[in-house]
Amino acid sequence: MTTSSPTPLAWALLCLLGLIWGGSFLGVELALTGFGPLTVAALRITTATVILIAIAVLALILYWLYVKVISTRNRALEALSSIDVQLRKRYDLLPNLLKLAQRYMDHERELLEDVTKLRSRFQETEQPKTSEQASEHLGVIQALEGKLGRLMVQVEAYPDLKANQNFLALQEELSSTEGRVAYARQFYNDSVLTYDNKLESFPTVIIAKMFNFEAREYFEADEQARTVPTVEF
Repeated sequence: MTTSSPTPLAWALLCLLGLIWGGSFLGVELALTGFGPLTVAALRITTATVILIAIAVLALILYWLYVKVISTRNRALEALSSIDVQLRKRYDLLPNLLKLAQRYMDHERELLEDVTKLRSRFQETEQPKTSEQASEHLGVIQALEGKLGRLMVQVEAYPDLKANQNFLALQEELSSTEGRVAYARQFYNDSVLTYDNKLESFPTVIIAKMFNFEAREYFEADEQARTVPTVEF
């Protein structure tokens, strides 16, 4: 019958408890039981040695927890990059789409300019390294998705544009990216949930407070941007 081995944190805590046991031979033997048989007859451990070893064990525990928090934070950043990959394909269609829209949508010039500016901001804020940069980048994405969704709604008031074959092709390509963007968004939100839980759960909350780790924002798509309207004839 096999049994699961203790985690590194469990071993470290076992060592620490044993060392705190007054520095006695019994305490040392208890601390090192999981690492195999040990001859303790010749050991002479002073109080200072016990304290130093206890500090070393505690430092290892803190380092292990720090690595866990860092790894979950990096997974969230990688997930955000996967959203950018899909959105970049989507936003590469915008110059041609806007060029067509400008021919028909004279009354929506401000909206078209906003979409153009936000697309540029998206490119400028890609690959964020900090929580502040990631929040700014998400804000740009959400604003651009909202403006793009509004643009597609406004298209319904321009029958000539709706009938343009080039516009229909671009609109179809935009629609084809929706599923991939939604999947990447869900993966990112799941990664953020895992990371945020680390910041609030014991014992990793200790590391989060010590090193000022900040929670990340979820990516909530604008309702108008979730679905590109279908043109009906």
